[in-house]
Amino acid sequence: MSVTAARGFTAAGIAAGIKENGSRDLAVVVNHGPSHAAAGVFTSNRVQAAPVHWSRQVLADGKVRAVVINSGGANACTGPKGIEDTYATAEKAAGLLGVGTEDVAVCSTGLIGVLLPVDRLLTGLESAVGRLSASGGEDASRAIMTTDSVPKTSSVTRGGWTVGGMAKGAGMLAPGLATMLVVLTTDAALDSDVLDKALRDTTRVTFDRIDSDGCMSTNDTVLLLASGAAEVTPDHAEFTAALREVCDDLGQQLIRDAEGASKDIEVEVINAASEDDAVEVGRSIARNNLLKCAIHGEDPNWGRVLSAIGTTRAAFDPDRLNVAINGVWVCKDGGVGEDRDLVDMAQRAVHITVDLSAGTRSAVIRTNDLTAAYVHENSEYSS
Repeated sequence: MSVTAARGFTAAGIAAGIKENGSRDLAVVVNHGPSHAAAGVFTSNRVQAAPVHWSRQVLADGKVRAVVINSGGANACTGPKGIEDTYATAEKAAGLLGVGTEDVAVCSTGLIGVLLPVDRLLTGLESAVGRLSASGGEDASRAIMTTDSVPKTSSVTRGGWTVGGMAKGAGMLAPGLATMLVVLTTDAALDSDVLDKALRDTTRVTFDRIDSDGCMSTNDTVLLLASGAAEVTPDHAEFTAALREVCDDLGQQLIRDAEGASKDIEVEVINAASEDDAVEVGRSIARNNLLKCAIHGEDPNWGRVLSAIGTTRAAFDPDRLNVAINGVWVCKDGGVGEDRDLVDMAQRAVHITVDLSAGTRSAVIRTNDLTAAYVHENSEYSS
């Protein structure tokens, strides 16, 4: 159940002194091959961290041999020094591993606008590389955590091949091809073009449809590495299905661990004129702070659902809208439906169904409630 579940990969996670609390803060994942094919997707935020710029360049030839991830500092908005530190990180790792600097991707997560203690990071790399092992996935998954309360890992095995992965993220989760830091691995024998298509098809319907707080990070990165060690080449549909299962699992773990969350909310939009309409409506509902507060208070306030729908460009007739909360159709034909007191919201899971009565397409967006704990954590994040 980790980033080393697939054959051909080792990992490590150590405390390098980047975080002041002494927790693990530096992870390394290495692809030992025989193949080093890779693909990646990144934040669409126009303000991007130095590691994002670097890793985009690394992926230009569709090959990655190692990934270095630090938590405790985003290395974003750090100017030329931040770029130098990213390069120094890749260069150091490359030297220790005996690979090319251009084959080492770098990811960072933490506070924006603060320079990394790069000397500690580089020294820590020596220790991390010395501890690389096929059982190091768990340590690596803990080393990439920031405000996460638990590590997130997942894996699936099909006919002789495996997809595994790890993710971090508990806040600043909003779409843009990716919504967090994720490293995915497989021992299937696939080239970078196949990996790229599978990853983009998958992130579009998994990571791109989690929306915790409407805030898009400067560092979002999802990397997919293939070792080919299984010597099996699954067809595209089979591989994409397995990849989607892992990414969907990781995405749900991210929402469950969202900062301060007490409710996991699934917004299902059905009978939309197009998939884009369904996504737009679902996202508008997921980002409605009034609704998120109501759900935290276990108030099935469906009027806030309708008001969120009304801000979109989706095709619908207001007099044909239907809304169900946990299976109770509280709104029918744009007006009062079943008794809202019938809605049981005592459980953590909340399912909102929105029927646009405009077509046959659908989409699901996952989010969480807005709590005082979320405000508290983010009011003190940099202090």
